[in-house]
Amino acid sequence: MIHLKSPREIGLMRQAGLAVWKAHQIAGKMIGPGATTAEIDRAVEKHFSDLGATPLFKDYPNSVKNKKPFPAVTCMSVNEAVVHGIPSNRPLREGDIVSIDTGCRLNGWCGDAAKTYPVGRVSPEVQQLLDVTERVLDLSIELMNEKSYWSQIAEEMAQYVADHGFSTVECFVGHGIGREMHEDPQVPNYSSRSLRGSADFRIEPGLVIAVEPMVNIGTKKVKTLRDQWTQVTTDGKFSAHFEHTVAITPDGPTLLTIAPSPAERKEIAV
Repeated sequence: MIHLKSPREIGLMRQAGLAVWKAHQIAGKMIGPGATTAEIDRAVEKHFSDLGATPLFKDYPNSVKNKKPFPAVTCMSVNEAVVHGIPSNRPLREGDIVSIDTGCRLNGWCGDAAKTYPVGRVSPEVQQLLDVTERVLDLSIELMNEKSYWSQIAEEMAQYVADHGFSTVECFVGHGIGREMHEDPQVPNYSSRSLRGSADFRIEPGLVIAVEPMVNIGTKKVKTLRDQWTQVTTDGKFSAHFEHTVAITPDGPTLLTIAPSPAERKEIAV
């Protein structure tokens, strides 16, 4: 069941969204050759702790019975890793990319966002991958002003990715978000018979969703590493991931995980 949020509740979610935005500012400044994803994860964990926010990812249960919960505050997915990468002490190298996904609960409400960062200079193909993945997220938000159902948006998202010669990951999707990180509905980045049928949902005021396209240079297929969490492309080619928490208001889509407005900056320390 989809739980639509009131304007007041969306306002509370914005506070969590700002905390997540700031986490990405901290992480982004640390990324560079020689940095490790483990040290970036520790910095994000301290940020959430200082705010009194609860990390959403740390100790998140594994979907496979008797497998270990997620051990970190951030998912750090490097190069061919698509999602759910575990932070490590391996130094990042020039030409790498790292997808950072993180979220928190603040005052009972959740925020969630991801971004793929280049480490120094990357190849033209990899830069295009980043550009296309970020652009397809932007496209989905623009289409929320025009379309009535998510299936219409998802179809155009997948077509945009295909038109640029890349593939859309289909085994991981976005999600509703509110008091819990994962709520109804599921938010795929591609169209399917199921989505065009009973799994479809209206774009209407009060809807709050985490939209998170994952795009691969090569095959859309992924596999799980022996750490029981990291998902990598089966062909070893790079993958990118961008995500925002988005609320639908009477005025259209509002991003809850972007930089504060001038008015917000006057009220909060960022």
